[in-house]
Amino acid sequence: MIAAGVVLAGPLVCATSQAANDWFDRDVDAINEPNRPIPSGRIPGRWGLYLAGGWTFLSLVVAAMLGPWILGAALFGLVLAWIYSAPPIRLKRNGWWGNAACGLCYEGLPWFTGAAVMAAAMPDGRVVTVALLYAIGAHGIMTLNDFKSVEGDRALGLRSIPVQMGPRYAALFACLVMALPQTLVVSLLLSWDRPWHAGAVGLLLAGQLGLMAHFLKDPRARAAWYNGTGTTLYVLGMLVAAFALRPLVQGVVP
Repeated sequence: MIAAGVVLAGPLVCATSQAANDWFDRDVDAINEPNRPIPSGRIPGRWGLYLAGGWTFLSLVVAAMLGPWILGAALFGLVLAWIYSAPPIRLKRNGWWGNAACGLCYEGLPWFTGAAVMAAAMPDGRVVTVALLYAIGAHGIMTLNDFKSVEGDRALGLRSIPVQMGPRYAALFACLVMALPQTLVVSLLLSWDRPWHAGAVGLLLAGQLGLMAHFLKDPRARAAWYNGTGTTLYVLGMLVAAFALRPLVQGVVP
């Protein structure tokens, strides 16, 4: 069950979102990243679309085998994945909506799915709360990801956060959105009698703040660098929080 939940959240649902995004972003990628599989021609014709459709079907089959809560979560994620990239809705046209959808799919949904698999029921409210906070913080991570494609987004009318706010203010916004939810996670862990976990998340946040100061000196040049350093600390904090909440997932009263 655990292995199936991991496969569903990552190689199936998350991969579906990537495949759909690659297909519907092929014109943007032809400008920003022409060496990617679809614009380079390594995935020819409409095979990119066929892969996204087939992976969607396979994801739903596996989710249905794991129970109704998991199927519901997977269906929610898959719908977001398609409306994020596909017209006529195409949430990614606006960075506010598109980044929110990605945060929910990439951070919140895997937490919910994993907890639902372990509990075979609706996860504890505290688990859902922390998952939602990290999903909100992921909005900032997605903003950082948009720095690499400012020119293509602007040319094709995609209103990413860096396009709307400019690199400097978009970078400040991204840092704020990443830091505030983690501050709330530290406070919640303390209130739930998890002082060691709270301290570890706090130290990881302090490390991110130091890296943010360096990133903000040149956001365009250092966005990818921060994604490889500060975002790693963010994810490690998620791992620490998951260990803190493990008794709740297993049905043990702390």
